[in-house]
Amino acid sequence: MQKVIEVSQYELERGKPMPSKLHGYVQANLIAALASSYPERFTLFSELKLGFGEWESVPDISIYHKMEIDFSLDEVRMTQPPLCAIEILSPTQSLQELIDKARKYFSNGVKSCWLVIPGLRNVYVFSGPTAYEIFRDDEVLVDSALGVKLELSRVFR
Repeated sequence: MQKVIEVSQYELERGKPMPSKLHGYVQANLIAALASSYPERFTLFSELKLGFGEWESVPDISIYHKMEIDFSLDEVRMTQPPLCAIEILSPTQSLQELIDKARKYFSNGVKSCWLVIPGLRNVYVFSGPTAYEIFRDDEVLVDSALGVKLELSRVFR
């Protein structure tokens, strides 16, 4: 007998697992820390759909150069790649899924990709498809591609 796996509307629309409490907490802390540290350099988006030809993705956080926001116009799909795509591992997701996504981000013009592992309080900062550094919760994350330094104690507190 085959097991039937129900997929929520959230997962169908975004093509990714439902986030958890830790996922949401870390995501909120990352956005707050980045927004307060680099308010004049970056515009941050949460759960923004990116469309690159045949491939679409919804990273947990997208980092763009600072841009003006026109509240009279909205977009449901961005085709311009972000500088950085941040993916946070959900409990039902495999690390390999995120590694595969990172490769696709780089092939579509993203300059940096962070893979966040809440349970281990680690962040993998990819500067290329196979080049990465690991930062732990008591360290300062350094992303040379973005020129960013971020105390991870602000994220995993």
